Amino acid sequence: MKPARRCIDIGIVVSNIARSLRFYQGVLGLEKLEEVEVPFGRMYRLRFGESFVKLVDPKEKPPAGTQGVARVLGLRYLTFPVTNLDEVCAACEAAGVIFDLPKRELMPGVFIAMFQDPDGNVVELVERR
Repeated sequence: MKPARRCIDIGIVVSNIARSLRFYQGVLGLEKLEEVEVPFGRMYRLRFGESFVKLVDPKEKPPAGTQGVARVLGLRYLTFPVTNLDEVCAACEAAGVIFDLPKRELMPGVFIAMFQDPDGNVVELVERR
């Protein structure tokens, strides 16, 4: 493969689009760019740096999957590299987000925090200082 951009995008099928938009836009601060009808529902494209998080409001709600990082194989968490970890953690705490892993230094100069989005998808924040 030859990348067309220096990033990848991710699509997340959600159970409640209003709640997910409040989380990803309102709490985490991603910028909503557009809403697009797709064959299986409606997609809301949000920007984070050069990447896009695509929230999909499906026409028919599928069952929820297993939650948690180490419970099943496959894609288990989404990482946002940030330069303002303390600020984002404070916004999450103010919004009532419960941390699976409160902010800590993982290795010298690398700080992380992990929590779940409204559908139980694990979100990781990483700051390198």
